[in-house]
Amino acid sequence: AFGVKGSHSRKATCLDNACIESFFSHLKTEKLYLKQCNSGAEIQQAVEEYIYDYNYHRFQAKLKQRAPIEYRCALAA
Repeated sequence: AFGVKGSHSRKATCLDNACIESFFSHLKTEKLYLKQCNSGAEIQQAVEEYIYDYNYHRFQAKLKQRAPIEYRCALAA
C-alpha cells in the first residue's frame, strides 16, 4: 500500500549488506541509545539529525579523514 519493498540480498551472504549494517550500528550506538525519544516524531528528527551529521561532519578513515559529502565533492572535482 505504501510502495515499500524489502531488501533482497543473496541468501546466506551477509557481506551484501555490510555497509548498511555498519551504518545502522553507528546510528543506534551514537544517537538512538543515547537519546530518550518519546514519540515517532522525535525518533524521526533524531535519525534525520544523525544522517546529516554523518554525511557532513563525521570524518572517516576510509575516506581519507573526510566526511562523506566532502569526499564525494573532491572526487567530482
